[in-house]
Amino acid sequence: MHVGQRELLAVAVRVAGEAAELARTTREKAILDVDTKSSETDVVTEGDRASERLVRQRLAELRPGEPVLGEEEGGGSAVEPGGVCWVVDPIDGTVNYLYGYPWYAVSLAARVDGASVAGAVVEPDSGRCWTAARGHGAALDGVPLRVSRTSRLDLALVATGFGYQAERRRRQAAGVAKLVGRIRDIRRAGSAALDLCAVAAGWIDGYFENGLSTWDWAAGALIAEEAGAQVRLPGRAGDGFGPDLLLAAAPGVADELRTAMIESGLAEV
Repeated sequence: MHVGQRELLAVAVRVAGEAAELARTTREKAILDVDTKSSETDVVTEGDRASERLVRQRLAELRPGEPVLGEEEGGGSAVEPGGVCWVVDPIDGTVNYLYGYPWYAVSLAARVDGASVAGAVVEPDSGRCWTAARGHGAALDGVPLRVSRTSRLDLALVATGFGYQAERRRRQAAGVAKLVGRIRDIRRAGSAALDLCAVAAGWIDGYFENGLSTWDWAAGALIAEEAGAQVRLPGRAGDGFGPDLLLAAAPGVADELRTAMIESGLAEV
C-alpha cells in the first residue's frame, strides 16, 4: 500500500470511528429530534446531522481543501481530476438507529476520479471496523476478509433492501417472492454498508438493492470487492439491469444470481 493510500485509510478509520462514538453516546437524545425526507418512513435524526458535521469538521482539519459529499449536506461537486473526494454516510441504517436495532454504521470513503480507493465502515454499538484499500484487500478489525466459496444458488443466503416509497416496496417484494424459491433464504437488515461488509465476510453470499445513493455504498462496495466479490455498481447500462441497481455476490453464484434476478423481475424495480 503506497503512502497516500495508507494515509487516506488511516483518516477514514480515525474520523469514522470518532463519528461512530458520537452517534452511540448521543443516541438517546438524538432520536428525540427526528425529521423525514422522501417519505414518512425515510427519517433523519439529530444523530445523522451531528455525525456528518463532525466528519466534515475533522476532514477539514486533517485533509484541508478536499471536498466532501454527504447524505445530509450534499456537496462534493468541485473535485479536480485526480483529486480526493470524501463520501460520508453519517449513519447508514438510520431507522435501525432510531429503533435501537444495532445494525447501523458510519461509512466513510475516499474516492479519486469516481472510484473508491480507501474506506472504513464503523459500527457504533460493537466497535467493529471494516476497512479496505484498493488493490490491498479488505479486513475486519485487521483480520483479512474473503467472500464465501458457495457455488450453488439454491444454497445461497442473499440480502436485499427495500425503497421508502410504498409502491416501490410492493414491486420489490413481488420480485423477491419469485426469487426466494431459488435460493436458501433472504435477509433484510437495513444497512447497505453493512450488508456489503457481510458479503465480504462470507456471512451472506450476495446482496442487491435498487435506489441507493453513492454514500450508501462508497466504502462498503470497495470492502466487498477487495474481499473477492463480484460487484455491479449503479450507473451501468446494457447488462440487463436498471441503472440504479447495486449487486455484490460471491463469484461462485454471481452469474446465476444475476440471471435469477432478471427472471424474477428484479432487474428494475
